[in-house]
Amino acid sequence: MENPPADARTARLRLLATTDLHMNLTGFDYYADRPDPTVGLTRTAQLIRAARREAESLGWQTLLVDNGDSLQGTALGDWAAEQTTDRHPLMQAFDLLGYDAVGLGNHDFEFGLGKLEEILAQSPCPVLCSNMRLIGSRAPWQPSLILNRTLQAEGQPVPIRVGVLSVLPPQTTQWAAHHLDGVAEVSDILETAEATAHDLRQQGCDVVIALAHSGLSTEMARPGLENAVVPLAAIDAIDAIVAGHTHLTLPGKGHEGLRQVEQTTGKVHGKPVVMPGSAGSHLGVIDLTLTRSAHDRLRVTESCSALRAIYGRDQTGIPQPTVSEDPQLTKVFAKGHAATRIQMRKPVGRTTTPLHSYFSFCAPDRGLALVAAAQAAALRGFLEGRSEAELPLLSATAPSKFGGRAGPRHYTDVPAGEMSMRHVADLHVFPNELRAVIVSGRQIRDWLEMSACLFNRIKPGSRDSALIDPSRAGHNFDVLHGLEYAIDPSGPARFRLDGSLIAPDHNRIDHLTWNGQPLCDEQHFVVALNNYRASGGGHFAALAGAEAVDLPPIRIQEILRDYIAGRRPKDPLEQTPPPWRFADLGGTQVILRTGPDARRYLGDIAALKPVPLGTDTEGFLQIRLTL
Repeated sequence: MENPPADARTARLRLLATTDLHMNLTGFDYYADRPDPTVGLTRTAQLIRAARREAESLGWQTLLVDNGDSLQGTALGDWAAEQTTDRHPLMQAFDLLGYDAVGLGNHDFEFGLGKLEEILAQSPCPVLCSNMRLIGSRAPWQPSLILNRTLQAEGQPVPIRVGVLSVLPPQTTQWAAHHLDGVAEVSDILETAEATAHDLRQQGCDVVIALAHSGLSTEMARPGLENAVVPLAAIDAIDAIVAGHTHLTLPGKGHEGLRQVEQTTGKVHGKPVVMPGSAGSHLGVIDLTLTRSAHDRLRVTESCSALRAIYGRDQTGIPQPTVSEDPQLTKVFAKGHAATRIQMRKPVGRTTTPLHSYFSFCAPDRGLALVAAAQAAALRGFLEGRSEAELPLLSATAPSKFGGRAGPRHYTDVPAGEMSMRHVADLHVFPNELRAVIVSGRQIRDWLEMSACLFNRIKPGSRDSALIDPSRAGHNFDVLHGLEYAIDPSGPARFRLDGSLIAPDHNRIDHLTWNGQPLCDEQHFVVALNNYRASGGGHFAALAGAEAVDLPPIRIQEILRDYIAGRRPKDPLEQTPPPWRFADLGGTQVILRTGPDARRYLGDIAALKPVPLGTDTEGFLQIRLTL
């Protein structure tokens, strides 16, 4: 930031931001069918209105933006995408709250380009994406935006031109290849942002804001970065950044040790940055002081970044709302809310045992086993009469609800008894489609080694080390059903986060067998999996050269629904032993963080001698396990 000259006049601009709403419009969990005070635009709206009132009382101008991944992520989002009679509820909310611009994130393409175009046509404000273009057709978004506003500088009106750009991960076309392959191209975040910001300056913009659906990482500037906010902030022409994608918060903890990042102030390379969590949990606020001398343009000379949360936690870790739900938005969402609850209550079948994900990272997960069997049953049907049917069949699954950055309530929890559609959605949250690949035993071993990188390296004989590496995403913990293997977390990880090899002799997978026999490198298998993993999501190098099996498009949620309802035959995978276990580490003790409701199921992990240690400041239950 620059020092103002002696004859300068100052004005102020407040930027308000949301990100990664994932269609959490109400303070309600549709999977558990209960209120949830930790989510919901209905609460964030109250913070938006309050922040605006503050700014107006001080004579400041306000801008309101969203940073993408707003359209997909809850059962309400699925309902909104399917219905065609009413205006999309999120577009109604953006209208009511007076959003000035909206960026796109990678998950906004999950329903396909046609549906996205239909929804964006209802937007009350410009929709931006600077680094994606469609091939041979016009995109329903624009690459950048200039907002002309008037500020007050010591009682005098001062015109200002604010440029806004928006970037998303270049991997988006890979993750959503079933919708975007051959029809869209994504350019590099840094190259695009620098060129677009420069162009906005050339058009006379006094301030340039970057909506970056991207996180912060330790990686240096290079082409193709997924989480590029740190080098993005070093671009001179950019004044402020709204970050997202990783569901973390800034200012706030979660970015310790990153160079050029002041996590308590939100400054990155000295620039103001906010990352407002996810699901409406926080409102990002950036206050900019702009200075103008008699012969100069407006310049940002001071800034302040802050987050405002919709909830806090009491001494026992239970979340308590800090604001009520906005009555206007609640009324707007009432129809969709009621319709979604009705849809989620539709009966599907039964389960004789509870299905939950509290112990997905330390013991066999019956919910994942059910999804795996459903995938396998569907794949067998598609392969009937084809040469691939002669190969042994495996099924890969990973937890979609595992706490982590989404908080201690974000776990699958299906009680024994009647199952409805909300339970199906609870078992597999995402609108993924079924895919299949043919892989060798060697590829399978590398696949599992990448999955096992979820764990911290544990020293044998140690006590109370954290079991899980928080930098690794839980949805990348693939379990291959139909095999048996042990995971030894005392060994070094074979792969880095980006899938690059650390060392080929680093091993955590042991006693890998199929049909009771050691797995051979040259054996081949056909594996059922989801489109995200098959398209390269999670950076599994073992799948880069896998042979794809041609299948018709079908969602895994539909497959699971039909399997539970008995419309598909029971699959032999249901009769196979649990796929994995921990290697014996001679009584080594580790700490697992999980949801507090896991107390009800401690008997499921009796072999690990669980000892509950209470909840931490974020509300997670800590359990000591013995390996």
